[in-house]
Amino acid sequence: MIKKWHFYTSLTVIILFLSYSFKPLRLEENEWFLRGNVEGAKYQFPSLAQETYSGLTIPFTGNLFIGFKEAIGFRESENKYKKVNSLGYLGKYQFGNETLRSIGIHDTEKFLRSPKLQEKAFVALLSKNKSILKDIIEKYDGKVVGGILITESGILAAAHLGGAGSVKRYFKNNGRKYIKDAYGTSVRSYLKAFGGYDTSFIEPNVNAVVTL
Repeated sequence: MIKKWHFYTSLTVIILFLSYSFKPLRLEENEWFLRGNVEGAKYQFPSLAQETYSGLTIPFTGNLFIGFKEAIGFRESENKYKKVNSLGYLGKYQFGNETLRSIGIHDTEKFLRSPKLQEKAFVALLSKNKSILKDIIEKYDGKVVGGILITESGILAAAHLGGAGSVKRYFKNNGRKYIKDAYGTSVRSYLKAFGGYDTSFIEPNVNAVVTL
């Protein structure tokens, strides 16, 4: 009887030992890493989805190119692809008709209906302006002019606002001349607001056009 009692006791101990040996380790200390939806514990940006930025008062403005284009789009139109302003400028990035024609776009209705076309147009214009302003970028990138640290992205943003000619006039006057668009927005403000983004992958091409 005693031998049977020892046998069953030993068997129970072995079973309990094996059970605990294969039990997963507790993860309380690192539980945050496994949670699916913890407020403030997940990254939302950068994102390629346009709807990710809807409803924000300030768009994502990291130094990646997507931050650059979303910041300019927000400044120009609050990222509204179908917006037409009082002067007839079109879309998310507020293109004028003449500028659109210079990059091969003649159908403005199609342009307004197509976010993809607008994004291509934005890159094409950057490429064209980067070629036109190549000497300015090489001369002033990294220097302080008129109290502003000049960067390539700031120069390209200013060219988007007022055209490459306005940017050239700004630097010709060493930043002392107040150059602005029809709404009173200055080249200087764009140089400052949109400096420091990574636009290095944009290839300069004075003949850049949008391929449909």
